Amino acid sequence: MGLGAIFMTSMVMGFSGAVMPGPLLTVTINESLRRGAKVGPQIASGHALVELALVVAIFYGLGTYIAWPVVKGTIGIVGGMFLFWMAYGILKESFHAVALDFSGETMAKGLRPWVSGISVTASNPYWFLWWATAGAGSLMLAANYGALGAVCFYLGHVLSDYIWFTFVSFTVARGKKLFTPLVYRLVLGICGVFLVGLAGYFVYSGASFLMSFRA
Repeated sequence: MGLGAIFMTSMVMGFSGAVMPGPLLTVTINESLRRGAKVGPQIASGHALVELALVVAIFYGLGTYIAWPVVKGTIGIVGGMFLFWMAYGILKESFHAVALDFSGETMAKGLRPWVSGISVTASNPYWFLWWATAGAGSLMLAANYGALGAVCFYLGHVLSDYIWFTFVSFTVARGKKLFTPLVYRLVLGICGVFLVGLAGYFVYSGASFLMSFRA
């Protein structure tokens, strides 16, 4: 497998994970409704920063430790609690009148979309699990070409994230005229309920990992 094949294979693998419903997609939809199409690339950038750190760590031997049940269990419980906190904030907002700002002016106030991309990614135990299994295995194959192979793998992977989340953000923002405050509150409620269920699943899975470790 050459470097070009590594790049393309990594991008296809990245799409398989990016298009799956999850907290990062929920946050992208939520922030795109509020702030506009620029949110997608910014959230993808925060996500890519965390992945860069993990790729470097796996390249230098961290992959084995991420697969430990105690590590996966801890990540699951902590990540689930974080998602519960996010869901609480979203559901709380869904019960109040909201003003939608699509002017783009809020984007200059801080790096919230970047931070969201970082925090949601780092709190997702199944993102770690994917990297500890399929991701780490593929990266190690790419590492046969040394650092250049790892770079090609990383670039192919994050390109899929940029393409997908930019597409989602642009599509949602283009339909913003359809999103009245009432519809937006309904979307918030759906997203919040989804995150509650996902958070519960994370905590349950994390506890299962820890129990299997004790056994």
